[in-house]
Amino acid sequence: MSHGEVIQALSGLMLGMFVTILASTIVSNALPRIIADLGGTQSVYTWVVTTELLAMTATVPLWGKMADLYSRKLLIQLSLSLFVVGSLIAGFAPNVTLLLVSRIAQGVGAGGMGALAMIVMAAMIPPRELGRYSGVFGAVFGVGTIAGPLIGGVLVDTSWLGWRWCFFIGIPFSLAAIALLQRTLHLPVVRRPVTVDWLGALLIMAGVSTLLVWSSLAGHHFPWGSWQTAAFVVGGVLLLALAVRTESRAAEPIIPLGIFRNRTVALTVVASTLVGVALFGSTVFLSQYFQVALGKSPTVAGLMSLPMILGLLVSSTVAGQLITRYGRWKAYLVVGSLVMTGGFLLLSTIDATTGVVPLATYMVVLGIGVGMLMQNLVLAAQNDVPAAQLGAATSTLTFFRSMGGAIGVSALGAVLSSRVTSLVADHFGAEATGGGSAKVPDLATLPAPVLAVIRDIYGTATSDLFLVATPIAVLAVLAVLFIREKPLSTLTGDERRAREAAAPH
Repeated sequence: MSHGEVIQALSGLMLGMFVTILASTIVSNALPRIIADLGGTQSVYTWVVTTELLAMTATVPLWGKMADLYSRKLLIQLSLSLFVVGSLIAGFAPNVTLLLVSRIAQGVGAGGMGALAMIVMAAMIPPRELGRYSGVFGAVFGVGTIAGPLIGGVLVDTSWLGWRWCFFIGIPFSLAAIALLQRTLHLPVVRRPVTVDWLGALLIMAGVSTLLVWSSLAGHHFPWGSWQTAAFVVGGVLLLALAVRTESRAAEPIIPLGIFRNRTVALTVVASTLVGVALFGSTVFLSQYFQVALGKSPTVAGLMSLPMILGLLVSSTVAGQLITRYGRWKAYLVVGSLVMTGGFLLLSTIDATTGVVPLATYMVVLGIGVGMLMQNLVLAAQNDVPAAQLGAATSTLTFFRSMGGAIGVSALGAVLSSRVTSLVADHFGAEATGGGSAKVPDLATLPAPVLAVIRDIYGTATSDLFLVATPIAVLAVLAVLFIREKPLSTLTGDERRAREAAAPH
C-alpha cells in the first residue's frame, strides 16, 4: 500500500480513536461538577473512572482474540456502536448508579477501539514504518486530548448546555467513524473454523474484577488487614488460577500463555502494567486538583492540562520519526521511563500554592517521558511475535496496561479518598464526614475560611499520590532495561502471516 492508501484506510480508524480520546478527556474535566450535581462522594468519583477502566480492561483480551479470528473492520464498528449506547445512557443518567452502568458500556466499546486500532495498524504497516504513522496518530491523540478538556470546560461552564453534553457530543463523531470505516478500511478476513474460549474470558473478567473491587474498597469501607480483604484476594486469585488452567487447555485461548515465554513480550507486559498503575492512578485526579485545590474553572482546568499533552505529542512524534529513520528503539524506552519517573517526583512536590509555571514544567517532563515510552512498548512486542499472534500479543499488552491503570485508579483513588477524609476529620471533626467518605465539595457554597482549608487538603492529598507513583515508575525503568533490542521487521503483519503460513513446518 502507498502512503496515501494507508492514510485513507486509517482515516476512519483515526476518527474512532479521536472519539474515544475526546470522550475520556471531556469527562475527566467535567467530573468534579458531575459528582457535585449528582451528590456523589470521593469514592464515587473514583468509581466513575474505575468502572470504565474495569470494563475496558476485562474485555480487551476478548477483542484481541476475536481480531485474530473474525472481521477486524466489523469488530471496530461494533465497539464504536457500544460506545454510542454508553454515551446515550450517560447523557440522560439521573443518578450516579445509572452513570456507572453507562460507563460499563463505554468501557467495553473503548476497550475494543484501543486494542483493535493497534492490531489493524500492525496488519497494514511494517514495524520499521510504524514510526512515521505514529506521528499522524500522535496528532490525532494530541488534538483529541487538547480539545477534550477545553470543550468539556466550555460545556460545563455554559448554563444552557451543561455537563450532559460532554457525553452527547461524541455520538455524531462515532456514527461518522462507523460510516467512514465502511468506505475506507479493507482488510482480508480470516476464514477458518474457530472456537472462542468463553469460559476463560469469563474467568479472567471475574478474577480481575474481584481484585479491582477489593483495591477500590480496602482501606476505606473495611481495613486492608481484614477478613473482607482475605475473601476478595483469595477469591480473585482462585478465579485467575482457574483462568490459567482453562487457558492452558483451550484450543483457542483468549491469552495464549506461550507468548509469555517470549522475553520481550513478558518484559513489555510488566513495564506496561507498571506504567498504567503509576500514570492513570495519579494523573486522573489532576483535573480535580486544578478545580478544587487551585480553584480554577473547568475551562481553565482544561487549559492547564495542555503542557503534559504537548510534551507527549512532541516526544511521541519525534521518537517515532527517529525510530523509522534509524531502526533503533530501546534507547527511547529507557530514556522515556527515566524522564517519566522524574516527572512523578517533581509532581510529588505540588500543593495548593504551586504556581502555574512550575506546575506546567513538571507536566511537560511527565508528558515527554510517557510519549517516548507507551507506544514504543507496543512496537517492541509486535515486532517480536509471530504474525498469527499479533492480535493476542497487542491485546495482552493493552490488557495489562489497562489493568494497571484500573488498579492504579482504584488503589490510589482509595488512598486519596482516605487521605481527604482523614484530613477533613482532623480539621472539622469526624461528624464532617458523616462516618463515611467525604463528599466532593461544591466550592461555590463554602465560606472563605473553609474553602482555604479544603483547597489545602486536596493539594496535600494529590501530591501524596505522585509520591506513591514514583517508586512504581522506578520498577518500570528496571523492566525496560532488561528488554533485548531486535531489528525492526520491514514486512506488514499480513505479509508476515502469509510468509509464516507458507513456510514448511
